[in-house]
Amino acid sequence: MKNVLVLGGGFAGIDAAVHLKKLGYYVTLVSDRDYFYVYPTSIWVPTHDAKFADVCVDLSKLQKAHGFELIIDGVKEISYKQNEITLESGKVLNNYDYLILAMGASKMQPKGVENTLSICGAPEQSLQIRDKLDALIAKGSGKIAMGFGGNPKDTSAVRGGPGFELMFNVHNMLKRKGIRENFELTFFAPMEEPGKRMGPQALQMMDKFFTRLNIKKHFGQKITHFETDGIVFEDESKLEADFTMFIPAGDGHSVVKNSDLPQNEAGFVKTDDYSCVLDENANMTNVYAIGDVAALEGYDWRAKQGHIAEVMAKNAAHNIYQRDNGGFDFEGYHKHLNILCVMDSGDGAAFVYRDEKRAFMFPLPIIGHWLKKGWGFYCKNSKLGNIPRIPGM
Repeated sequence: MKNVLVLGGGFAGIDAAVHLKKLGYYVTLVSDRDYFYVYPTSIWVPTHDAKFADVCVDLSKLQKAHGFELIIDGVKEISYKQNEITLESGKVLNNYDYLILAMGASKMQPKGVENTLSICGAPEQSLQIRDKLDALIAKGSGKIAMGFGGNPKDTSAVRGGPGFELMFNVHNMLKRKGIRENFELTFFAPMEEPGKRMGPQALQMMDKFFTRLNIKKHFGQKITHFETDGIVFEDESKLEADFTMFIPAGDGHSVVKNSDLPQNEAGFVKTDDYSCVLDENANMTNVYAIGDVAALEGYDWRAKQGHIAEVMAKNAAHNIYQRDNGGFDFEGYHKHLNILCVMDSGDGAAFVYRDEKRAFMFPLPIIGHWLKKGWGFYCKNSKLGNIPRIPGM
């Protein structure tokens, strides 16, 4: 039985471990936290529509359900050429036949970012956002700014959807409390048309949402830095805010940047379409990179999302099995590239889809919110093996 070492306990890492176990491999998963965090449903923690525990799955329960080995530790160093991993504890792992990198990405660090909190940052920040909002509600009024940034070295590393969702959910929370008119809500981004990657129809609908909900916009100006009371832009204008939620663009993982792994300009791991890392002679190695840690190649509108990470995880497991059994029926991720999300607003949602042939967005009043709630239940319980996974997912 061959050994596979999986680094990362997110969507990509968990799915890789599960699929590999089903194929008969001995799998060890390393994660720097002891729970799997369901980021897409964390948008409800700040508005008290979900508890922190509701968006977490204990990794020991996943371990018990699927039978992989589990190490709770951080990754300190990677040397893929030496076939060696050093953990934060000092433990060295080198007894593996295949290595799967699924550690996610680091975040860009614009000046003053410590004055902000991110719904896509460390999980604990969702609780800190909740507390900041609670304090403003107790005060009775305030200015709230939410936005996201870009990475000019890799446009796939932008994650703006959760920012839109959180803003819409905060709007509805304040509306339910009857105090919405006491708050100024502003969404900001350095690009002229944030959300453009979702397609022209989605862009038009988002603009209508902002107008209808009386959410101000500040687009098209580069952010120079953040201050305790707002955001300063390249034109020297300042957006005042009592609280700023900001989602920095993804950046290459710090451990990857300090490794001997092949990387793109932004520090993401370069692979072929089959998620395999190639050596300097373009030969397949025993290393695979999946999810946010990997350089995602393809369309200009491509985006790193959880369902793409899961596709890459399933493919990596399949491709490893093919290699070990003399097969060449490898599966690539590029043909699966699309944008797919249910953008929740607290009182409904909008379904967004884009691939190389089409792009559309349509509203799902009321039912959309419960569809996303249902997906959260499905995500947790299907990964635990309590309910069957939908075929192809």
